[in-house]
Amino acid sequence: MARTPEAAVKAKIHAALKAQGAYAVNYIGGLHANNGTPDILACLDGRFIGIEAKAGNNKPTELQLHNLRRIEEAGGHALVINETNLELLNALRAIKSNWRLFVRTPKADDDAGGTPTKRSPAKAGSLRKEETT
Repeated sequence: MARTPEAAVKAKIHAALKAQGAYAVNYIGGLHANNGTPDILACLDGRFIGIEAKAGNNKPTELQLHNLRRIEEAGGHALVINETNLELLNALRAIKSNWRLFVRTPKADDDAGGTPTKRSPAKAGSLRKEETT
């Protein structure tokens, strides 16, 4: 079976986690899954780590970034790992979350500075809908 570029990144992530004694699992979505959950969920020295694996120029979705933010707010570490930053995994005990590096900046034609938005609670497995206040 052909291996995808992202699968190769995931394999390298798992090897680095295993070498440092971390517990790690691949999160596989399904009918009752939470969309946007990081690809790999790990624990090292009692610290929770959520890792979104990407290959090439692929970037995390807004929902994936939202979940990485929530992991960090809950006291965990949130990472986006691709071929260019695999070395971050060599020192997991001293690692800092890097998901903010992947946040998209608003474009000039976005509704920046316009009507503030209010987020309504999301239903399981759905994207949040924005409403104007």
